[in-house]
Amino acid sequence: MEYFLQQLFNGLTLGAIYGLIAIGYTMVYGIIGMVNFAHGEIFMIGSFHALITYLVLKSFGLGDGYLALILVLLVSILLTSLYGQAVEKFAYRPLRGSFRLAPLISAIGMSIVLQNYIQLVQGPRPKPLLPIIRGGFQLLEKDGFIVQISYLQIFIILLTIILMTGFALMISRSILGRTQRACEQDQKMAALVGVDVNKTITWTFVIGATLAAVAGFMVMLYYGVIDFYMGFVAGIKAFTAAVLGGIGSLPGAMLGGLLIGLIESMWSAYFSVEYKDVAAFSILVLVLIFRPTGLLGKPEIEKV
Repeated sequence: MEYFLQQLFNGLTLGAIYGLIAIGYTMVYGIIGMVNFAHGEIFMIGSFHALITYLVLKSFGLGDGYLALILVLLVSILLTSLYGQAVEKFAYRPLRGSFRLAPLISAIGMSIVLQNYIQLVQGPRPKPLLPIIRGGFQLLEKDGFIVQISYLQIFIILLTIILMTGFALMISRSILGRTQRACEQDQKMAALVGVDVNKTITWTFVIGATLAAVAGFMVMLYYGVIDFYMGFVAGIKAFTAAVLGGIGSLPGAMLGGLLIGLIESMWSAYFSVEYKDVAAFSILVLVLIFRPTGLLGKPEIEKV
C-alpha cells in the first residue's frame, strides 16, 4: 500500500506534465484539424530557455530564491511562445487550404528542424542541473519505506491545477475563447461574422507553446537533466494522452495526461522500467483500434 501510494504521487506529477503538453496538441487539432508534431520540440525548447535563463541569472548571482524561478518561468514562456507563433506563421499558415497531408508533412519536417537546431547550438550532450527545490513531507513510514511528497511535486500539481482552471475560464468566458470555439465549429462562418481566423489560430499556437514552456520548466526542475531529444518522446506520449482522452477535448487531454502518467509510473514500479514506453504506446494502439474517439471525445458527424 505504501509503495502504491508513492507511485500514485509520482504518476500524478508526471501526468500533470503530460497533460499540459497534450493540451497544445488537442487545441491545434480542434481548430485546424491537424496534428502539430513539432509541439514536442516546442516543449523541449521551453526547457532549454528555462535552463539558459537560470544559468544567466546564476552567473550574475541572482539564481537563488523563488523570485528568480518566477523570472525564469516568465522569460521561458515569452521566448517559447515566440517560437510557437513563428512555427504557425512560417510552417503551417502558407499550407492552410492545401491538401490534407501537406501540413502533416510540414509538421514532421519542422520537428526535425527544431531538434537539429537545438542540437547544433547547444550540443548533443545532456544538460544536467543540480536540484533547486529540495525537501518535502513524509506521509507514512513502514518497514523502512517512507512515503513522501516533495515540495516540487506539490508545486507542479498545484501550478497545473491553477493553469487548468484559468485556461478553462478563458475558453468559456473570454472573447478569445469564444472566437476559438467559433473557429472550431466552422472557420468560414466565423470569418463571415467578423472573427479574425488567422489571429485566433496564432493565439492558439501561442497558448499551446505557453503551456509547453511551463511543462518544460517543470521537467527541468523535476528531473534535473534535459537534452535535445527529450521533446520527441515526451511529445509522442502527450499525443497519446490527447488521443486517449479524446483529441479535440480539453478535459480529455488533461485526463489522458494523468492516465498516461499513472500507467507509466505503475508499470515502472510493478513490471519493468525498461518497457514503460511500450506500455504507454500500447495504450495508443488499443485506443485507436477499440475507441478512436477517446474517453471524452465525440464522433465527428459529416454534414450533408
